Amino acid sequence: MEGLTDVPAKWITPDGVKKGIDTICIEEALSISVSNGNDVSFSLGITMRTPGNDINLVTGLLFSEGIINSNNQIIDFHTKNNQITVIVTGLDDKTISNFNRKNTSTASCGVCGKESISNLLHIHGPEISKDLVINTSIISQSIDELRNQQKLFHDTGGTHACGLFDKNGNLLFIGEDIGRHNAMDKLVGNVLSNSSHSFLESFIIFSGRLSFELVHKARRAGISILVSIGAPSSLAIDIAIEHGLTIVGFAKNNNMTVYTGRARIANS
Repeated sequence: MEGLTDVPAKWITPDGVKKGIDTICIEEALSISVSNGNDVSFSLGITMRTPGNDINLVTGLLFSEGIINSNNQIIDFHTKNNQITVIVTGLDDKTISNFNRKNTSTASCGVCGKESISNLLHIHGPEISKDLVINTSIISQSIDELRNQQKLFHDTGGTHACGLFDKNGNLLFIGEDIGRHNAMDKLVGNVLSNSSHSFLESFIIFSGRLSFELVHKARRAGISILVSIGAPSSLAIDIAIEHGLTIVGFAKNNNMTVYTGRARIANS
């Protein structure tokens, strides 16, 4: 499977030491550039990701950062080794100034290296659903389904995932990567290449903690309900309150904590 590699390992247990081969998740740098195909271009920087679905990853990243508003603005992708250049319409000097990155992003941080997160704070998305209500039983069911579909995690134990579900708990799209923000970008990019309407009447489940950049990406897409297996951060909650999103944390074993937007969660 793409994104995996085998390495020699030793298992140390009370019964002794066993040698063998272990499967781990690949982490490699991806250099991303954006161009209008002519005389305007800039580097979006380097992100550490699990190889695979790079087109979706870059598409989701460009959308989340406001460089594009739809998949139709992407003309082409030029890929070579671990470098990718995206040809987009409407690229100008102002875009370059707004989205310049200085440093490398690690697999754990979606906005590391930006001069300021203020560029993200003013980027909004479509009007979010005010009528969508999800039952806690559907959330618990969907968590189990996401866990069952985490193929890279099953093999390595080393990846994050996010899944987009409809109101009945049917899995629509999944993103998986060593970085939680990359997993989200892969999911968003996949949805954009199909139907962005899928965002509006659905909810999303994250396999780990819920941080600011994930809430931003969800708000940008128009997703109103965010569920996390782990804890949300304070800034994640602040952004959710500001934009009227629902945040649910510590969702496991049929228990969960609702931090914002309680009206969208129905208790079975």
